[in-house]
Amino acid sequence: MTDDELVLAVRTHVAGLGPPGPTSAEGVGAFERVVGYPMPELLKRIYLEVANGGFGPWAVVSVTETDDWFSDCADITMAYRGFTDPDDVLPPGVVPLMDRGCAMWTLIDFRTADGQMWDWDPNLCCIRHAPAPIGQPFAHWLTDWLHSKAHEGPYPHRALAHSGCHTP
Repeated sequence: MTDDELVLAVRTHVAGLGPPGPTSAEGVGAFERVVGYPMPELLKRIYLEVANGGFGPWAVVSVTETDDWFSDCADITMAYRGFTDPDDVLPPGVVPLMDRGCAMWTLIDFRTADGQMWDWDPNLCCIRHAPAPIGQPFAHWLTDWLHSKAHEGPYPHRALAHSGCHTP
């Protein structure tokens, strides 16, 4: 699917579900300054043209605070700061996008134009090995969601932690 087709498909999929309206360009710009990398274009378009969070298999976090919280965080800045302070476990530019519960998150890499997706699952080993790329761009992740193929547990293509990990 093209980006235009994906934006339309997401808009159609969430119609009637009541997500917050689109966010502002100022909100996106402010968050990009916090991260230090530009938001992947497709994600930016969905936030600006469809909804300020609330889309995706478990409701993506909003860019700016809305009346709806889609995690324990009011917005994506709060989520990002929670992951980067104080442990700095995530590489800079990898952003928490969606809270899947049980300490698991879906993350997106702002350092890549196609928004490579990451998994955060400390239940598999330890905090140090919780983040791992899943080898899937944001467009494919969205397509999986739209076709009801989203994963609830660990992602099947996730790079697993080293079996010799003994880090608590």
